[in-house]
Amino acid sequence: MRAATIASLLLSFGTVLAAPAATDVPSGFVTTDGTSFQLDGQPFAFLGTNAYWLPLLSNDDDVHATFESMAAAGVKVVRTWGFNAINETELPYAEQVELVPQYRWRLLTFPQIWNSSGWTLNEGPQGLQRLDYVVSAAAMHDIRLIITFTNNWVGYGGADLYVNWLAGAGATHDVFYTDSTVIASYQQYVQTIVNRYKESPTVFAWELMNEARCASDLLTASAACHPGSGTLGLWYQQQSDFVRSLDPYHMITTGGEGQFYWAQPDTYWYNNTLVTDFNFDGAAGEDFEWTLGLPNIDFGVYHMYVQTWYPELDYPGSNFSIEDWGLDWIEAHALTAQMVGKPIVIEEFGVTGLDNKTAIYPTWVQRTLDTDHAGIMYWQWGQLNLTEGGGNQPFKYTDALVNGASPNDGFAVYTNQSAVLDIFTQAAAIQAQRSA
Repeated sequence: MRAATIASLLLSFGTVLAAPAATDVPSGFVTTDGTSFQLDGQPFAFLGTNAYWLPLLSNDDDVHATFESMAAAGVKVVRTWGFNAINETELPYAEQVELVPQYRWRLLTFPQIWNSSGWTLNEGPQGLQRLDYVVSAAAMHDIRLIITFTNNWVGYGGADLYVNWLAGAGATHDVFYTDSTVIASYQQYVQTIVNRYKESPTVFAWELMNEARCASDLLTASAACHPGSGTLGLWYQQQSDFVRSLDPYHMITTGGEGQFYWAQPDTYWYNNTLVTDFNFDGAAGEDFEWTLGLPNIDFGVYHMYVQTWYPELDYPGSNFSIEDWGLDWIEAHALTAQMVGKPIVIEEFGVTGLDNKTAIYPTWVQRTLDTDHAGIMYWQWGQLNLTEGGGNQPFKYTDALVNGASPNDGFAVYTNQSAVLDIFTQAAAIQAQRSA
C-alpha cells in the first residue's frame, strides 16, 4: 500500500462535509472540533484502552483498583461492553449460583434475558446495576467510557442472538441489519442504555456495534450483503440517526474495523494466485470512507490485528512485515480522516508475544502520534491482583480471572510488563501535552 495511491483514491472520493461541532454541549461532555476532540473549550487528545470485562466484575474494589491503575498510566478513555445476554434456559444456573459454583459467571452482568418472544431487561444487582457502578467508578477516576451496544461475534450475546430468536432458523447474519423486527429490538435496548446514561459526562461516546461484518463467527452472510451493497453503511446511518434523536450531545461512532471499499484494492500473492485484500475490497461489508462522512458519525475508529488477519502470510522466513503493514494501515485511516475532516481513533490493536509487542508497538504508536490521531486505544488492559472469587473466577466462553489476572487473550498488557506499558504511558504524556 503506497501513500501516494491512498492520497489519489481519497481525492477521487471527494470532500465530505463533517457535521458542525456542537457549541451548546453541557459542561464536561467531549465533542469534536474538526479533526480534534474538545473538552470545555480545550483540546482533548487521549491515550485509552479496552476492558470489555469491567461490567462482569461483581467486586466493587476490583473495579476501583482497575480504574486506579489505568489513571496512574495516563489512561483517559476506556472502551467496554454495554451488553451481555443469556438465554432464559441459562437463568436457573444463575439463580443457583451457590449450589453450582462453576456457573458463577452467569450471576455477573446479564442485562438481557432472551426467550421465544424476545428479551426481558434485568435492571437488578446482576444486571444493569453493574454497568451503573462501572460508570460511577470511572467518573471518580476522571476516566470516560466508550459504551458499545452489541457485538458482531458470539461473545456475550451479540447480533446472532437477535437473529436466532427473532428471524429464526436458517436466517443469515446480515438479517440483523435489515429485518425490521430485529432492528426494533436492537433499538429498544439501545434506547434503554442511552436514556440511562445520557446525562452523564462520563460517557465519551456511544458505539453502535463491535466489528460489524456481513458474517459472524457462527452465521454466514447472504448474497445481498456484498461489496458495494451498502448494507452496513445504511444500518450505520439509520442507527446513528436514531441515537442522535435520543441524545443530542454525546458523540457517536461505529465500532467498525475500518475496512475500505476501494475501486483498486490492494492485492497479494497466495498459493501462486493474486488475491485481493479483504481489508480493501469491501468483502467484510464496510466502506470506511463513506461511513465516516455520515452526519451523525462524529469520529472514525478502526482496529488492527495483522497476525490474525494474515496468518497465511505471517510465517517464519516470509517477506511479510507485520510492522510495515500496520504502519500503512494507520496512514490510510489518518489520510481518510483528514479528507473528511473528523477525528480518528485507533480503537483496538494488538500483536501476540512479548517480544513482538516491545519491538512493534513503539513504531505503531509513534506513527499514530505523527499522524495526529486524536485517540490511541490498545487491546487490552491487563489488571493484576483482582480478588473476586479468590482471584480465580470463570466468566464465560474462555474468559476468566486466573490468579487475580484479568482475561488474557494474548494481547493483554499487564501492569507488571513495564517495557510495554511504558510505551503507552509515554504516549499518554504526549497526548496530555497536546490537550494543554
